[in-house]
Amino acid sequence: VQLQASGGGLVQAGGSLRVTCAASRRAFSEHAVGWFRQVPEKEREFVAAISRNGRMTNYADSVKGRFTISRDSAKNTAYLQMNSLSPEDSAVYFCASKWTILTVPPPVSGTEYHYWGQGTLVTVSS
Repeated sequence: VQLQASGGGLVQAGGSLRVTCAASRRAFSEHAVGWFRQVPEKEREFVAAISRNGRMTNYADSVKGRFTISRDSAKNTAYLQMNSLSPEDSAVYFCASKWTILTVPPPVSGTEYHYWGQGTLVTVSS
């Protein structure tokens, strides 16, 4: 599965942005999907994840109530809707996926994901 993240850009603080993760294969529907972010000289940070069936989600405490992860398996696509953005949210955002059985929660550790997209840059100006 190849993943392509897109939708990043420049937005003012308090604004919203939606980033998209598009997968190359229908097998994506059998994958959990995670979003991670990274800024220079810092470790990659978990942001949000969604289960294979879309019924379970996990969020980092720093984004709870502001970000929403979703998926459209028919389109082999996952989304991260980001609201109330702050400069601290500026980072390169990566999507990742891994095959899972139907009933498990989505992983929050990046080491559990097998497939990664190339990242999309989100810059929030103050």
